[in-house]
Amino acid sequence: MRPPAPGRFDGMTTIPVFNPATGDMVAEVPAGTAADVDRAVAAARAALPAWAATDPLDRAAVVGRIGAGIAARTDELAALITAEMGAPVSLARTAQIQFPVAVAQSFAALAESFAWTEEIGTSLVVREPIGVVGAITPWNFPLQQIVSKLAPALVAGDTVVWKPSEIAPLTARVLAEIAAEAGLPAGVFNVVYGTGDVVGEAISAHPGIDMISFTGSTRAGRRIGSVAAETVKRVALELGGKGANVILDGADLDVAVPHGVAMSFTNGGQVCGSWPRLLVPVHLQEEIVERVVAVAETYTVGDPLLETTMIGPMASEQHRDKVHGYIERGIADGARLVFGGTGRPLEKGAYVRPTIFADVDPASAVAQEEIFGPVLTIIPYRDAEEAVAIANGTTYGLTSGVFGPDEEARALARRIRAGQVDVNGGHWNALAPFGGYRQSGNGREFGRFGLEEFLEVKSIQL
Repeated sequence: MRPPAPGRFDGMTTIPVFNPATGDMVAEVPAGTAADVDRAVAAARAALPAWAATDPLDRAAVVGRIGAGIAARTDELAALITAEMGAPVSLARTAQIQFPVAVAQSFAALAESFAWTEEIGTSLVVREPIGVVGAITPWNFPLQQIVSKLAPALVAGDTVVWKPSEIAPLTARVLAEIAAEAGLPAGVFNVVYGTGDVVGEAISAHPGIDMISFTGSTRAGRRIGSVAAETVKRVALELGGKGANVILDGADLDVAVPHGVAMSFTNGGQVCGSWPRLLVPVHLQEEIVERVVAVAETYTVGDPLLETTMIGPMASEQHRDKVHGYIERGIADGARLVFGGTGRPLEKGAYVRPTIFADVDPASAVAQEEIFGPVLTIIPYRDAEEAVAIANGTTYGLTSGVFGPDEEARALARRIRAGQVDVNGGHWNALAPFGGYRQSGNGREFGRFGLEEFLEVKSIQL
Protein backbone atom coordinates (compact mmCIF):
# COMPACT_ATOMS: atom_id res chain seq x y z
CA MET A 1 0.00 0.00 0.00
CA ARG A 2 1.45 3.38 -1.00
CA PRO A 3 -0.83 6.21 0.07
CA PRO A 4 0.44 9.78 -0.08
CA ALA A 5 2.47 10.47 3.03
CA PRO A 6 1.12 12.96 5.59
CA GLY A 7 2.76 16.34 5.21
CA ARG A 8 3.78 15.74 1.62
CA PHE A 9 1.82 18.69 0.23
CA ASP A 10 3.79 21.56 1.77
CA GLY A 11 1.96 24.86 1.75
CA MET A 12 -1.28 23.28 0.51
CA THR A 13 -4.41 22.57 2.52
CA THR A 14 -4.88 18.84 2.84
CA ILE A 15 -7.66 16.41 3.72
CA PRO A 16 -6.81 13.63 6.19
CA VAL A 17 -7.82 10.07 5.35
CA PHE A 18 -8.68 7.83 8.29
CA ASN A 19 -8.76 4.06 8.65
CA PRO A 20 -12.28 3.43 10.03
CA ALA A 21 -11.20 0.20 11.72
CA THR A 22 -8.65 1.97 13.91
CA GLY A 23 -9.40 5.68 13.70
CA ASP A 24 -5.79 6.31 12.67
CA MET A 25 -4.91 8.78 9.94
CA VAL A 26 -3.32 6.82 7.09
CA ALA A 27 -2.81 9.54 4.50
CA GLU A 28 -3.50 13.08 3.37
CA VAL A 29 -4.60 14.28 -0.05
CA PRO A 30 -4.75 17.83 -1.43
CA ALA A 31 -7.90 19.84 -0.79
CA GLY A 32 -8.56 20.89 -4.37
CA THR A 33 -10.03 24.24 -5.33
CA ALA A 34 -12.13 25.68 -8.13
CA ALA A 35 -8.87 26.82 -9.73
CA ASP A 36 -7.68 23.20 -9.77
CA VAL A 37 -10.89 22.25 -11.54
CA ASP A 38 -10.26 25.01 -14.09
CA ARG A 39 -6.80 23.58 -14.83
CA ALA A 40 -8.13 20.03 -15.11
CA VAL A 41 -10.91 21.11 -17.47
CA ALA A 42 -8.43 23.04 -19.62
CA ALA A 43 -6.27 19.90 -19.89
CA ALA A 44 -9.30 17.77 -20.74
CA ARG A 45 -10.51 20.19 -23.42
CA ALA A 46 -7.04 20.39 -24.96
CA ALA A 47 -6.81 16.59 -25.14
CA LEU A 48 -10.35 16.11 -26.46
CA PRO A 49 -9.92 16.63 -30.24
CA ALA A 50 -7.14 14.08 -30.65
CA TRP A 51 -8.72 11.51 -28.36
CA ALA A 52 -12.14 11.89 -30.00
CA ALA A 53 -10.52 11.38 -33.40
CA THR A 54 -8.79 8.17 -32.28
CA ASP A 55 -10.30 5.01 -33.77
CA PRO A 56 -12.84 3.51 -31.33
CA LEU A 57 -11.07 0.15 -31.41
CA ASP A 58 -7.81 1.82 -30.38
CA ARG A 59 -9.60 3.62 -27.57
CA ALA A 60 -11.13 0.31 -26.51
CA ALA A 61 -7.70 -1.33 -26.50
CA VAL A 62 -6.53 1.25 -23.96
CA VAL A 63 -9.55 0.50 -21.77
CA GLY A 64 -8.77 -3.20 -22.00
CA ARG A 65 -5.23 -2.53 -20.84
CA ILE A 66 -6.57 -0.47 -17.94
CA GLY A 67 -8.64 -3.46 -16.86
CA ALA A 68 -5.59 -5.71 -17.08
CA GLY A 69 -3.57 -3.17 -15.10
CA ILE A 70 -6.15 -3.15 -12.32
CA ALA A 71 -6.10 -6.94 -12.16
CA ALA A 72 -2.30 -6.95 -12.01
CA ARG A 73 -2.34 -4.66 -8.95
CA THR A 74 -5.16 -6.42 -7.12
CA ASP A 75 -3.38 -6.82 -3.79
CA GLU A 76 -2.18 -3.22 -3.68
CA LEU A 77 -5.58 -1.81 -4.59
CA ALA A 78 -7.41 -4.12 -2.18
CA ALA A 79 -5.15 -3.01 0.68
CA LEU A 80 -5.86 0.63 -0.10
CA ILE A 81 -9.63 0.07 -0.20
CA THR A 82 -9.55 -1.78 3.12
CA ALA A 83 -7.47 0.99 4.70
CA GLU A 84 -9.60 3.86 3.42
CA MET A 85 -13.16 2.58 3.83
CA GLY A 86 -12.98 -0.65 5.81
CA ALA A 87 -14.12 -3.30 3.34
CA PRO A 88 -13.01 -6.77 4.50
CA VAL A 89 -9.89 -7.64 2.55
CA SER A 90 -11.50 -10.77 1.10
CA LEU A 91 -14.28 -8.62 -0.35
CA ALA A 92 -11.82 -5.95 -1.46
CA ARG A 93 -9.86 -8.51 -3.49
CA THR A 94 -13.00 -9.93 -5.08
CA ALA A 95 -16.01 -7.67 -5.62
CA GLN A 96 -14.17 -4.39 -5.13
CA ILE A 97 -11.54 -5.31 -7.75
CA GLN A 98 -13.08 -7.99 -9.95
CA PHE A 99 -16.19 -5.94 -10.77
CA PRO A 100 -14.26 -2.99 -12.25
CA VAL A 101 -12.02 -5.38 -14.17
CA ALA A 102 -15.09 -7.06 -15.67
CA VAL A 103 -16.65 -3.68 -16.50
CA ALA A 104 -13.51 -2.45 -18.26
CA GLN A 105 -13.24 -5.66 -20.26
CA SER A 106 -16.92 -5.56 -21.23
CA PHE A 107 -16.68 -2.03 -22.62
CA ALA A 108 -13.45 -2.83 -24.42
CA ALA A 109 -15.18 -5.73 -26.15
CA LEU A 110 -18.34 -3.74 -26.90
CA ALA A 111 -16.59 -1.22 -29.15
CA GLU A 112 -16.29 -3.63 -32.06
CA SER A 113 -19.99 -4.52 -32.27
CA PHE A 114 -21.41 -1.13 -31.32
CA ALA A 115 -23.33 0.74 -34.03
CA TRP A 116 -21.28 3.94 -34.26
CA THR A 117 -23.20 4.87 -37.41
CA GLU A 118 -26.47 3.72 -38.95
CA GLU A 119 -28.65 4.66 -41.88
CA ILE A 120 -32.26 5.61 -41.18
CA GLY A 121 -34.08 6.33 -44.40
CA THR A 122 -32.15 9.11 -46.14
CA SER A 123 -30.24 10.06 -42.99
CA LEU A 124 -26.88 8.95 -41.70
CA VAL A 125 -27.02 8.85 -37.88
CA VAL A 126 -23.64 9.10 -36.19
CA ARG A 127 -22.72 8.81 -32.54
CA GLU A 128 -20.02 11.19 -31.37
CA PRO A 129 -18.27 11.90 -28.04
CA ILE A 130 -20.26 14.18 -25.78
CA GLY A 131 -17.05 15.99 -24.80
CA VAL A 132 -15.59 16.55 -21.33
CA VAL A 133 -17.21 14.43 -18.61
CA GLY A 134 -17.21 15.42 -14.95
CA ALA A 135 -17.27 12.26 -12.84
CA ILE A 136 -18.08 12.41 -9.12
CA THR A 137 -18.02 9.15 -7.17
CA PRO A 138 -18.75 7.89 -3.63
CA TRP A 139 -16.69 6.00 -1.08
CA ASN A 140 -18.46 2.63 -0.87
CA PHE A 141 -16.94 1.07 -4.03
CA PRO A 142 -14.20 3.61 -4.75
CA LEU A 143 -12.68 1.83 -7.75
CA GLN A 144 -15.75 0.22 -9.30
CA GLN A 145 -17.71 3.45 -9.33
CA ILE A 146 -15.14 5.38 -11.36
CA VAL A 147 -14.35 2.53 -13.76
CA SER A 148 -18.09 2.25 -14.48
CA LYS A 149 -17.89 5.83 -15.76
CA LEU A 150 -14.33 6.06 -17.05
CA ALA A 151 -14.46 2.94 -19.25
CA PRO A 152 -17.51 3.94 -21.34
CA ALA A 153 -16.41 7.57 -21.46
CA LEU A 154 -13.01 6.61 -22.87
CA VAL A 155 -14.46 4.17 -25.38
CA ALA A 156 -16.90 6.90 -26.45
CA GLY A 157 -14.00 9.29 -27.08
CA ASP A 158 -14.63 11.63 -24.15
CA THR A 159 -12.11 13.11 -21.75
CA VAL A 160 -12.71 13.01 -18.00
CA VAL A 161 -12.29 15.18 -14.90
CA TRP A 162 -12.83 13.07 -11.79
CA LYS A 163 -13.45 13.94 -8.16
CA PRO A 164 -13.10 10.84 -5.98
CA SER A 165 -14.67 10.79 -2.53
CA GLU A 166 -12.57 12.58 0.06
CA ILE A 167 -13.32 9.69 2.44
CA ALA A 168 -11.83 7.05 0.11
CA PRO A 169 -9.44 8.76 -2.34
CA LEU A 170 -6.38 6.51 -2.16
CA THR A 171 -7.06 4.27 -5.15
CA ALA A 172 -7.29 7.33 -7.43
CA ARG A 173 -3.55 7.79 -7.78
CA VAL A 174 -3.01 4.12 -8.59
CA LEU A 175 -5.77 4.18 -11.22
CA ALA A 176 -4.21 7.27 -12.81
CA GLU A 177 -0.87 5.45 -12.94
CA ILE A 178 -2.51 2.41 -14.51
CA ALA A 179 -4.23 4.57 -17.13
CA ALA A 180 -0.98 6.28 -18.07
CA GLU A 181 0.83 2.93 -18.30
CA ALA A 182 -1.99 1.66 -20.53
CA GLY A 183 -1.16 4.37 -23.06
CA LEU A 184 -3.85 6.93 -22.24
CA PRO A 185 -2.62 10.33 -23.51
CA ALA A 186 -1.97 13.13 -21.04
CA GLY A 187 -5.02 15.26 -20.31
CA VAL A 188 -7.58 12.59 -21.17
CA PHE A 189 -8.03 11.55 -17.51
CA ASN A 190 -7.64 14.15 -14.78
CA VAL A 191 -8.04 13.69 -11.02
CA VAL A 192 -8.95 16.52 -8.64
CA TYR A 193 -9.09 15.64 -4.96
CA GLY A 194 -11.38 17.67 -2.74
CA THR A 195 -14.74 18.04 -1.07
CA GLY A 196 -18.15 18.06 -2.66
CA ASP A 197 -18.98 21.60 -1.66
CA VAL A 198 -15.84 22.94 -3.35
CA VAL A 199 -14.63 20.62 -6.10
CA GLY A 200 -17.97 18.90 -6.72
CA GLU A 201 -19.72 22.25 -7.04
CA ALA A 202 -17.04 23.59 -9.39
CA ILE A 203 -17.27 20.54 -11.64
CA SER A 204 -21.08 20.64 -11.71
CA ALA A 205 -21.15 24.34 -12.60
CA HIS A 206 -18.22 24.46 -15.01
CA PRO A 207 -19.14 25.67 -18.51
CA GLY A 208 -16.29 23.65 -19.99
CA ILE A 209 -17.80 20.36 -18.81
CA ASP A 210 -20.42 18.83 -21.10
CA MET A 211 -21.76 16.07 -18.88
CA ILE A 212 -21.89 15.08 -15.23
CA SER A 213 -21.93 11.42 -14.22
CA PHE A 214 -22.59 11.14 -10.49
CA THR A 215 -23.07 8.25 -8.09
CA GLY A 216 -24.05 9.02 -4.52
CA SER A 217 -26.90 10.10 -2.31
CA THR A 218 -30.20 11.39 -3.62
CA ARG A 219 -29.68 14.61 -1.66
CA ALA A 220 -26.34 15.28 -3.36
CA GLY A 221 -27.80 14.27 -6.73
CA ARG A 222 -30.51 16.90 -6.41
CA ARG A 223 -27.90 19.55 -5.74
CA ILE A 224 -25.72 18.49 -8.67
CA GLY A 225 -28.70 18.46 -11.01
CA SER A 226 -29.70 21.93 -9.88
CA VAL A 227 -26.22 23.40 -10.32
CA ALA A 228 -25.61 21.65 -13.66
CA ALA A 229 -28.90 22.93 -15.03
CA GLU A 230 -27.45 26.44 -15.20
CA THR A 231 -25.22 25.32 -18.09
CA VAL A 232 -27.75 22.83 -19.50
CA LYS A 233 -25.31 19.94 -19.42
CA ARG A 234 -26.33 16.31 -19.48
CA VAL A 235 -26.58 14.78 -16.01
CA ALA A 236 -26.57 11.04 -15.30
CA LEU A 237 -27.42 10.19 -11.69
CA GLU A 238 -27.11 6.82 -9.95
CA LEU A 239 -28.54 7.57 -6.52
CA GLY A 240 -29.89 5.90 -3.42
CA GLY A 241 -31.99 2.80 -3.07
CA LYS A 242 -34.22 0.88 -0.69
CA GLY A 243 -34.49 -2.45 -2.47
CA ALA A 244 -37.15 -4.99 -1.59
CA ASN A 245 -36.54 -8.74 -1.59
CA VAL A 246 -39.93 -10.41 -2.04
CA ILE A 247 -40.17 -14.03 -0.95
CA LEU A 248 -43.25 -15.74 -2.39
CA ASP A 249 -45.06 -18.86 -1.26
CA GLY A 250 -43.24 -21.80 -2.79
CA ALA A 251 -39.82 -20.12 -2.77
CA ASP A 252 -36.81 -22.27 -1.95
CA LEU A 253 -35.96 -20.78 1.44
CA ASP A 254 -32.60 -22.55 1.49
CA VAL A 255 -31.65 -20.29 -1.43
CA ALA A 256 -33.74 -17.19 -0.82
CA VAL A 257 -32.75 -16.52 2.79
CA PRO A 258 -28.93 -16.75 2.51
CA HIS A 259 -29.00 -14.76 -0.73
CA GLY A 260 -31.21 -12.12 0.83
CA VAL A 261 -28.98 -11.74 3.88
CA ALA A 262 -25.93 -11.42 1.64
CA MET A 263 -27.66 -8.70 -0.36
CA SER A 264 -28.27 -6.84 2.90
CA PHE A 265 -24.97 -7.31 4.74
CA THR A 266 -22.27 -7.44 2.04
CA ASN A 267 -19.89 -4.46 2.26
CA GLY A 268 -21.51 -3.74 5.60
CA GLY A 269 -24.77 -2.92 3.82
CA GLN A 270 -23.06 0.08 2.22
CA VAL A 271 -24.40 -0.75 -1.23
CA CYS A 272 -26.92 1.36 -3.12
CA GLY A 273 -28.27 -1.81 -4.77
CA SER A 274 -28.74 -3.75 -1.53
CA TRP A 275 -32.04 -5.27 -0.43
CA PRO A 276 -32.62 -3.96 3.12
CA ARG A 277 -36.35 -4.78 3.03
CA LEU A 278 -37.34 -8.46 3.20
CA LEU A 279 -41.01 -8.96 2.30
CA VAL A 280 -42.41 -12.29 3.46
CA PRO A 281 -45.83 -14.01 3.53
CA VAL A 282 -47.33 -13.32 6.95
CA HIS A 283 -47.78 -17.02 7.70
CA LEU A 284 -44.10 -17.70 6.98
CA GLN A 285 -42.66 -14.79 8.92
CA GLU A 286 -41.58 -16.67 12.04
CA GLU A 287 -39.95 -19.49 10.08
CA ILE A 288 -38.09 -16.98 7.91
CA VAL A 289 -37.05 -14.93 10.95
CA GLU A 290 -35.45 -18.02 12.47
CA ARG A 291 -33.65 -18.78 9.23
CA VAL A 292 -32.48 -15.20 8.73
CA VAL A 293 -31.11 -14.96 12.26
CA ALA A 294 -29.28 -18.28 11.85
CA VAL A 295 -27.60 -17.00 8.68
CA ALA A 296 -26.81 -13.61 10.24
CA GLU A 297 -25.03 -15.34 13.12
CA THR A 298 -22.44 -16.62 10.61
CA TYR A 299 -21.47 -13.07 9.56
CA THR A 300 -18.32 -12.34 11.52
CA VAL A 301 -17.78 -8.70 12.46
CA GLY A 302 -14.18 -7.74 12.99
CA ASP A 303 -10.83 -6.56 11.73
CA PRO A 304 -11.14 -6.11 7.96
CA LEU A 305 -7.59 -7.40 7.50
CA LEU A 306 -8.62 -10.87 8.71
CA GLU A 307 -9.72 -13.32 6.03
CA THR A 308 -12.54 -14.56 8.29
CA THR A 309 -14.16 -11.14 8.66
CA MET A 310 -17.38 -10.68 6.71
CA ILE A 311 -18.47 -7.27 8.02
CA GLY A 312 -15.92 -4.58 8.74
CA PRO A 313 -16.45 -1.08 10.11
CA MET A 314 -18.66 1.54 8.56
CA ALA A 315 -16.63 3.79 6.27
CA SER A 316 -16.38 6.59 8.82
CA GLU A 317 -17.30 7.39 12.38
CA GLN A 318 -19.84 9.91 11.11
CA HIS A 319 -21.54 7.28 8.99
CA ARG A 320 -21.41 4.82 11.88
CA ASP A 321 -23.35 7.30 14.01
CA LYS A 322 -25.97 7.69 11.26
CA VAL A 323 -26.53 3.92 10.97
CA HIS A 324 -26.61 3.49 14.75
CA GLY A 325 -29.19 6.27 14.94
CA TYR A 326 -31.48 4.33 12.62
CA ILE A 327 -31.14 1.23 14.80
CA GLU A 328 -32.21 3.33 17.77
CA ARG A 329 -35.07 4.76 15.72
CA GLY A 330 -36.31 1.31 14.72
CA ILE A 331 -36.45 0.23 18.36
CA ALA A 332 -38.18 3.44 19.41
CA ASP A 333 -40.77 3.09 16.64
CA GLY A 334 -41.77 -0.38 17.82
CA ALA A 335 -40.12 -2.71 15.31
CA ARG A 336 -39.38 -6.11 16.87
CA LEU A 337 -35.63 -6.49 17.35
CA VAL A 338 -34.63 -10.11 16.60
CA PHE A 339 -30.89 -9.73 16.09
CA GLY A 340 -28.18 -7.19 16.90
CA GLY A 341 -29.18 -3.84 18.27
CA THR A 342 -27.46 -0.82 19.72
CA GLY A 343 -23.91 -0.50 20.98
CA ARG A 344 -20.50 -1.27 19.53
CA PRO A 345 -19.50 -4.89 18.83
CA LEU A 346 -15.83 -3.85 19.17
CA GLU A 347 -14.35 -1.26 21.49
CA LYS A 348 -12.38 0.51 18.77
CA GLY A 349 -13.42 1.44 15.26
CA ALA A 350 -16.55 2.62 13.43
CA TYR A 351 -18.48 -0.61 13.98
CA VAL A 352 -22.19 -1.26 14.40
CA ARG A 353 -23.99 -4.47 15.25
CA PRO A 354 -25.61 -6.10 12.21
CA THR A 355 -29.28 -5.74 13.05
CA ILE A 356 -32.54 -7.39 12.02
CA PHE A 357 -36.04 -6.14 12.76
CA ALA A 358 -39.28 -8.09 12.22
CA ASP A 359 -42.94 -6.98 12.10
CA VAL A 360 -41.75 -3.72 10.57
CA ASP A 361 -44.31 -1.10 9.60
CA PRO A 362 -43.66 -0.43 5.89
CA ALA A 363 -44.30 3.29 6.51
CA SER A 364 -41.71 3.56 9.30
CA ALA A 365 -38.39 5.36 8.93
CA VAL A 366 -36.29 2.17 8.89
CA ALA A 367 -38.45 0.81 6.05
CA GLN A 368 -38.57 4.03 4.04
CA GLU A 369 -35.21 5.77 4.35
CA GLU A 370 -31.84 4.66 3.02
CA ILE A 371 -29.80 3.52 6.04
CA PHE A 372 -26.75 2.29 4.11
CA GLY A 373 -25.67 -0.15 6.76
CA PRO A 374 -26.21 -3.77 7.88
CA VAL A 375 -29.82 -3.30 8.95
CA LEU A 376 -32.45 -5.69 7.58
CA THR A 377 -36.17 -5.05 8.03
CA ILE A 378 -38.59 -7.98 7.71
CA ILE A 379 -42.04 -6.87 6.56
CA PRO A 380 -44.97 -9.32 6.42
CA TYR A 381 -47.54 -9.13 3.63
CA ARG A 382 -50.92 -10.82 3.07
CA ASP A 383 -51.04 -11.30 -0.69
CA ALA A 384 -49.20 -10.45 -3.91
CA GLU A 385 -51.04 -7.15 -4.32
CA GLU A 386 -49.87 -5.95 -0.93
CA ALA A 387 -46.33 -7.19 -1.62
CA VAL A 388 -46.17 -5.13 -4.81
CA ALA A 389 -47.59 -2.09 -3.05
CA ILE A 390 -45.00 -2.34 -0.28
CA ALA A 391 -42.15 -2.99 -2.72
CA ASN A 392 -43.12 0.11 -4.71
CA GLY A 393 -44.00 2.14 -1.64
CA THR A 394 -40.82 4.20 -1.24
CA THR A 395 -39.39 7.12 -3.18
CA TYR A 396 -36.66 4.84 -4.57
CA GLY A 397 -36.49 2.33 -7.40
CA LEU A 398 -32.98 1.01 -7.96
CA THR A 399 -32.93 -2.75 -7.35
CA SER A 400 -35.10 -5.51 -5.93
CA GLY A 401 -35.31 -9.28 -5.85
CA VAL A 402 -38.06 -11.90 -6.09
CA PHE A 403 -37.87 -15.54 -5.02
CA GLY A 404 -40.58 -18.06 -5.86
CA PRO A 405 -41.89 -20.35 -8.60
CA ASP A 406 -40.34 -19.09 -11.83
CA GLU A 407 -43.44 -17.99 -13.70
CA GLU A 408 -44.98 -16.29 -10.68
CA ALA A 409 -41.68 -14.64 -9.70
CA ARG A 410 -41.09 -13.28 -13.19
CA ALA A 411 -44.62 -11.89 -13.38
CA LEU A 412 -44.21 -10.10 -10.07
CA ALA A 413 -40.76 -8.80 -11.06
CA ARG A 414 -42.34 -6.97 -14.00
CA ARG A 415 -44.64 -5.13 -11.58
CA ILE A 416 -41.84 -3.78 -9.39
CA ARG A 417 -40.80 -0.25 -10.32
CA ALA A 418 -37.05 -0.64 -10.15
CA GLY A 419 -34.28 -0.49 -12.71
CA GLN A 420 -33.03 -4.00 -11.91
CA VAL A 421 -34.91 -6.95 -10.44
CA ASP A 422 -33.22 -10.29 -9.78
CA VAL A 423 -35.36 -13.42 -10.02
CA ASN A 424 -34.33 -16.39 -7.88
CA GLY A 425 -30.83 -15.04 -7.45
CA GLY A 426 -30.18 -14.06 -11.05
CA HIS A 427 -26.52 -13.42 -11.83
CA TRP A 428 -24.97 -9.98 -12.30
CA ASN A 429 -24.48 -9.15 -15.97
CA ALA A 430 -21.91 -6.50 -16.97
CA LEU A 431 -23.76 -5.96 -20.27
CA ALA A 432 -27.20 -5.36 -18.75
CA PRO A 433 -28.24 -1.77 -17.98
CA PHE A 434 -28.14 -0.62 -14.37
CA GLY A 435 -29.91 2.45 -13.02
CA GLY A 436 -32.91 3.68 -11.15
CA TYR A 437 -36.52 4.74 -11.35
CA ARG A 438 -37.85 7.80 -9.51
CA GLN A 439 -35.45 9.22 -6.88
CA SER A 440 -32.90 6.49 -7.51
CA GLY A 441 -31.72 8.55 -10.45
CA ASN A 442 -31.73 8.66 -14.22
CA GLY A 443 -29.54 7.26 -16.97
CA ARG A 444 -28.05 3.80 -17.16
CA GLU A 445 -24.64 2.22 -16.64
CA PHE A 446 -23.05 -0.85 -18.26
CA GLY A 447 -23.31 -2.36 -21.70
CA ARG A 448 -24.73 -0.61 -24.76
CA PHE A 449 -27.02 1.56 -22.66
CA GLY A 450 -24.10 2.70 -20.52
CA LEU A 451 -21.98 3.59 -23.55
CA GLU A 452 -24.80 5.60 -25.13
CA GLU A 453 -24.95 7.83 -22.04
CA PHE A 454 -21.57 9.29 -23.03
CA LEU A 455 -22.40 9.93 -26.69
CA GLU A 456 -24.20 12.60 -28.67
CA VAL A 457 -26.38 11.63 -31.65
CA LYS A 458 -26.14 13.56 -34.92
CA SER A 459 -28.32 13.18 -38.00
CA ILE A 460 -26.64 13.92 -41.34
CA GLN A 461 -29.39 14.44 -43.89
CA LEU A 462 -28.41 13.07 -47.31
